[in-house]
Amino acid sequence: MLTQKEITRESYLPPRTVRYALDRLKKTDILEERFYFRDARQSLYGIKNFQETKGVALHV
Repeated sequence: MLTQKEITRESYLPPRTVRYALDRLKKTDILEERFYFRDARQSLYGIKNFQETKGVALHV
């Protein structure tokens, strides 16, 4: 699980692009968002496991 800042840093993508991608993945129910206890202003993001995402169509 990574924060939005960590995803931006690791992917070398602009923050706005990362935000847009995270929003799209959340809408398709592929992305898991968790509370980040170290910094309540941020969230942790990760891909849901395969069983939870079965039947979700991916549109790139």
